[in-house]
Parts: sequence; structure tokens; C-alpha cells
Amino acid sequence: MSTDVTPTASRTTLGLITAAWHTQSVYAAVALGLPDLVAAGHTGVQALARAAGADEDGVRRLLRLLVRLGVFEESEDGGYRNTEVGDLLRDRPGSLRDVCLLYGKEFYQAWGHASETFRTGRPGFEEAYGQSLISYLRDDADAAKRFQRAMQAQASNFSFDAVPKEIDFAADRHVVDIAGGSGQLLASVLNAAPGARGTLLDLEHALPIARAHLERAVGDDRAALVAGDMFTSPFPKDADTYLLSRVLGDWPDDDCVRLLRKVRESMAEHSRLLVIELVVQDGGDGLLAPLWDLHLLVVNGGRQRTLGEYRELAARSGLSIERLVPLPMEATALVLTPEG
Repeated sequence: MSTDVTPTASRTTLGLITAAWHTQSVYAAVALGLPDLVAAGHTGVQALARAAGADEDGVRRLLRLLVRLGVFEESEDGGYRNTEVGDLLRDRPGSLRDVCLLYGKEFYQAWGHASETFRTGRPGFEEAYGQSLISYLRDDADAAKRFQRAMQAQASNFSFDAVPKEIDFAADRHVVDIAGGSGQLLASVLNAAPGARGTLLDLEHALPIARAHLERAVGDDRAALVAGDMFTSPFPKDADTYLLSRVLGDWPDDDCVRLLRKVRESMAEHSRLLVIELVVQDGGDGLLAPLWDLHLLVVNGGRQRTLGEYRELAARSGLSIERLVPLPMEATALVLTPEG
């Protein structure tokens, strides 16, 4: 067998090996607040380092790489300005700053134990922090807020706003979002259904961010927020649409069936359930679904599923998949209805 290695293969391999350095360089820039400082007019290396309370030589070398990564670009006066990527990392509504902080800190630490996860099946997050992600968020209020803001930012930048463009909610009168997190999806749906009211159920620590977002987006009188556990708290009966977005991926099959059966028991014959997830497909197409599949395994022992696996969960729960609605960023809305 030939031992010759092409430069392309070597470069690709090194790129894969050093990709974590990209992550941590971007995380460092965001942790130091560099995108915000640049936007505020601190464009030179010395001014940036001083404003960030950082080492000037380190900042210069960090910026040199981040220009090549497309986060910043050099300006004519020798300073720096944000690219569109850099703007997405600023501390402002709709940015991915909190996603960067979460993935560069807690989730990065979890992935540091990925090989142990693949050997034992135990989430890397538990190896890194000695507790599950859910208990960690319950114990650390700041981390919980960052997590909810990150989930809201992901929703804004990925697929939630596209849902009412692809699915008609005009006739709905009651929409229930189960484990609705930041309220981003429910707000998008209610804005497309002016005659509907909403109910969002989630754990207590998630509700303040959801309340603030829903009040801004749809007003303070269209959505009721309920603190509760989705496995034990009752769901409103006979709603037109129930929402389960990025929930089933966090749980093993039996728990998913338990949850889906609970939804089915709450549904009327006209009700529907929208499940929004990344659907894994065999073959070489689509990177995000298999990547998120591994991420869920490492973070909380979850998984993304194939369409066949979703059909099996639905059948076990008294539901059937009526149709699939493609969404941006490889997401899919599965529309489930009561079976016979």
C-alpha cells in the first residue's frame, strides 16, 4: 500500500485536528468583549487591549488569526472592524454571543470527555461537572440564564421564524408549547395567529426569559406561562396545536413515548402536534444532524433520530406522522395527528 500523502489530505487532517483552536479563539474574543469594543470605536490593538484589560501582544496575535477566520477585517487606518460574523458575536438581541459563551465553556468542557462518552455511554458533561446538565442549570442561575439566551439566539438564527411561513396557524385558537424555553417559537406562531392564545410550560428557571420575550413580541395578555415538569404536569386539553421543539432529542425512546402518549391524551381529534428536530439521514448529505446527534450524546445522553425512528415513536404513542415540513439549517417539522 502506498504511503504517499497528498498535501490536500494533510491540510484537511490538520484542519480537523486544530478546529478546537478556532472555537477557543472565537470564545476568547467574545469573553474579552472584542466585537463590542470594536463596534464602540476601540479599533486599534492598543486601545482594544486596554479596554478589554488584556495583554496587548496576546490581543494582536488573536486578532491576526480572527481576521483569517472571518470574524474581523483590517481597516485602512490599521485598525479592525467587525465582519457580519463579528457582528453576530456582539452583546445585542439576536446575536450568537451567548451561544458562543455556552459552547466555548460548558459544552467545550463536556466535549473534552467525548472519548469517555463513546466508550461508556456516560455524558461527557457529567464527567466534566459531576452532575447532569439539567441539575447544573438548576443550581447555577447565571448558567441557566445564559443557556436560555443561547437557545433563544439559536431559534432566532436557525428555524423558528420560518415555521409560520411554512405551516398555517391562522385558524388556531389555542397553541401549547411544551418545554417552550425562551418562548421564541410560541411568539412566532402567535404572531401568525392573531386570534390564538398560547400556553407555555417549562421549568421554573426558564420562565423569566420566556415571559420577557413574549411580552415584547406579542404583549402580556396572549400567553399563559406555567411552571411544571412536562412528564408530570397536566397539559391543557383540546388545543389546536401542541409544540415540541428540540425536546425529544434529549430523551431515550421510552421517555419520548411516555411524553408523546401524554400529549396524545390531551389532544382532540382536530389537534395536531408539531415536533421540530434535526432528522438524521443515511448517506453523505447533511452535516448538522449527525453533528448535533453526537453533541446531544456528549452533553446529556440524548440523540437525533431517523425518520423511521420517529415513525416508530409515533406509532407507539397513538400518533401518526401526517407530513414533513423542511425548515432552514437542516431542521424538520414533523406534523403528527391522532391515529384512527
